[in-house]
Amino acid sequence: MKRRPLVVMALPMEAQGRFEKVGVDVLYTGIGKVNAAFVLTRRLVELREKGEALPLVVNFGTAGSRRFPPGTVVACTRFEQRDMDVGGLGFEVGVTPFEDVPKALTFPNVFVDLPEGTCGTGDRFESDGALHAWDVVDMEAYALAKVCWFEGVPFACAKYVTDGADAAAADDWHRNLTRAADAFLALYRTLTR
Repeated sequence: MKRRPLVVMALPMEAQGRFEKVGVDVLYTGIGKVNAAFVLTRRLVELREKGEALPLVVNFGTAGSRRFPPGTVVACTRFEQRDMDVGGLGFEVGVTPFEDVPKALTFPNVFVDLPEGTCGTGDRFESDGALHAWDVVDMEAYALAKVCWFEGVPFACAKYVTDGADAAAADDWHRNLTRAADAFLALYRTLTR
C-alpha cells in the first residue's frame, strides 16, 4: 500500500499558495532546526494518538548550492548537520556527541529522475560564498530527517536551488520562489499518481 505523503515546508512563501489552491495541506514549520523538529514531532504524535498510519514525510524547500546551478531540483538522500561543532571535545564537525546516531542520515531516493545530493543543514542562511562539503545547504532538512530516523518514518526531500549561497543569495532566493513552488507541486503530483 502506498503511504500518503505529508508535505512539510519551512515557509508559506516557498509554496506560494500552490498546494492550498489544489486542496493539499502543508505542514509549515518555520525556519530552523528547532522549529522543524518540534513541529514535525508534534504532528507525528497527533497522528499516532488518532491511530492513523504515519505518512511518508516529504520535505520540499529552497536551498543554496555551490555545486548545482539555480533552477536545479535536487533529490536529497543524505543529511548532515553543518553547524554542530564540538571539536573542542575531540568530535568531528557534524557529530552530535554522546548519542548513537550516525553523522549522516540516509534515506532511499524517492525522486529518482532528479540529480541526487547531500544536504548540509544549519541555522544560518549562507551568503558568504564559501565552498561547502555539501551539494546543497538549507536550514531544516537534517532536523526533519532526524525526527523521521528516530520515529522509523519514511522521508523524502527535494530542494530547489534558488541561489549560489553567495553575496547575491538573498535577492536570488526571493526571485526564484515562484519557480520553486511550481517545481514542488509538480513533484508532489508524481507521488500521488
